[in-house]
Amino acid sequence: MDIKVRLAVMNFLEFAVWGAYLTCMGNYLGVAGLGDKISWFYAIQGIVSIFMPTLMGIVADKYIQPQRLLGLCHLLAGGFMLSCWWMGMQAGFGNELQDKSTFILLYTLSVAFFMPTIALSNTSAFCILKKNGMDTVRDFPPIRVLGTVGFIVTMWFVNCAYFDDCFGFTLTDNAHKFQYTYMQFFVSGLLSLVLCAYCFSLPECKIEKREQKVSLMETLGLNAFKLFKRKQMAMFFIFSALLGMCLQVTNGYAGPFITSFKGIPEFADTFAANNATLLTSISQISEALCILMIPFFLKRFGIKVVMLMSMFAWVFRFGFFGVGDPAMPGVIFFVLSCIVYGVAFDFFNVSGGIFVDQECEPSIKASAQGLFMMMTNGLGATVGTLAAGEIVNKYCQWEGGFLEGDWQTCWFIFAGFALVVGVAFMLVFNPEKK
Repeated sequence: MDIKVRLAVMNFLEFAVWGAYLTCMGNYLGVAGLGDKISWFYAIQGIVSIFMPTLMGIVADKYIQPQRLLGLCHLLAGGFMLSCWWMGMQAGFGNELQDKSTFILLYTLSVAFFMPTIALSNTSAFCILKKNGMDTVRDFPPIRVLGTVGFIVTMWFVNCAYFDDCFGFTLTDNAHKFQYTYMQFFVSGLLSLVLCAYCFSLPECKIEKREQKVSLMETLGLNAFKLFKRKQMAMFFIFSALLGMCLQVTNGYAGPFITSFKGIPEFADTFAANNATLLTSISQISEALCILMIPFFLKRFGIKVVMLMSMFAWVFRFGFFGVGDPAMPGVIFFVLSCIVYGVAFDFFNVSGGIFVDQECEPSIKASAQGLFMMMTNGLGATVGTLAAGEIVNKYCQWEGGFLEGDWQTCWFIFAGFALVVGVAFMLVFNPEKK
C-alpha cells in the first residue's frame, strides 16, 4: 500500500476516535445524571493538554518510537473509554450512573492518553514522509484533511446509528441513537483499539541519539516563556488565551442546545432537532474548506486582519445560535453558525501558528508552538469551558431529558465576550509589518 495512503488511514482513524463523542457527549451526560458537569468533561481535555502532550513528547524523543507510543496511548485510551461504555450499559438505557466518580475518573484517564496522540500522529507522519524522501509541506496537508473526514464520518455514524433489539440507521426521532446513549463511547473505544493495532504495522521512526546536552528548561519546553518579555508576543499569547475560551463552548453545548428543541412541541419533529450531531458536522466540513483559504487571505490582508476575521466570526458563531431555531427559516441561522465556524476556528489557530513561527528564533520554534497550544487549547479552553458551564447552569436546567431554559441569553453572553476580545485586539495589537 502507498505510504501516503497508509498515513491517511492513520489520520482518518485518529480523528474518527474523537468525533464519535466530542460533539454529542453532552446529551448522554444529561441522561446519566451528570448534566451539570458537562463543562468539566470538556475542561478536562484542556487540563490534560497542558502537560500530557509534553510528557509523551519527551518519551517519544528519548525512549519509545512515536508510532509505537501512538499505538500504546490508543490502547490505554480505548480501554478506559470502553470502560465508560460498560458502566453506562450496566446502569441501563435511560438510567443514571450509580458510580459517577468512577465514570469521571475513567473518562479522565482516557482523555489523558488520547490528547497526546494528536501530536504523536503528526510526529509519526512527518518522520515517515521524510524517511521516504517526501516533502512534508506538500504531502502532509492532503493526509491531514483525511483526519477531518474521519471526524465527520463518525459524527454522521453516531447521529444515525441506533441499537434497540436490533442495529439500524435512522434520521427520524429515536431515543436509542448512539448520539444520545453510552454507545458513542463504544464506537470511540473500539476505533482506538483498531488504530492501536494499525500503528504497529507502520514503518519504524527510529529515535535519534543526541550527543548535545540540553537543560531541563529546554527539555520541558519552558524556555519559550522568555517570549513574554516582548510586549508584542505577550499581547499575542494573552489574546490567544482569551480567544481560546471560545474553543470548546459549542462542542460542549451545541448538541444539548439543538436537541433541547425536542422538548418544545412545535419543534419536536424537525430534522435539526433530531439530528443535532449531523447538523453540527457542517462545522467540520467548513473547517476543512477554510484551511485551503488561509494562504490567500494571509497574502491579501495580513496576519492581523485574518486574526480579526476569526474573532468576529466567533461573534457570529454564537449570535446565530442565539437567533435560530430548528424550523424554517430559523434553521438557516444554525447552518450559518456552522459555516462561520471554519473561519472562527482555523483562521486564528493556523494563522496564529504561522505568526509564532515567523516571530521566533529557530531554537525555540517547537517550544513556542507548544506554548501557543497551551495558551489556547489548554489554559484558555479550560477557563472558558468552566465559565460557560456556570452561565448555562444558571439559565438552563435539565427537564425531561433535555437541557431547557433561556439559551438565547447564554449565546448572546458568549457573543458579547467574543466581540469585546475582538475590539480590544484590534485596538492594542499591532504586529510589525514584514
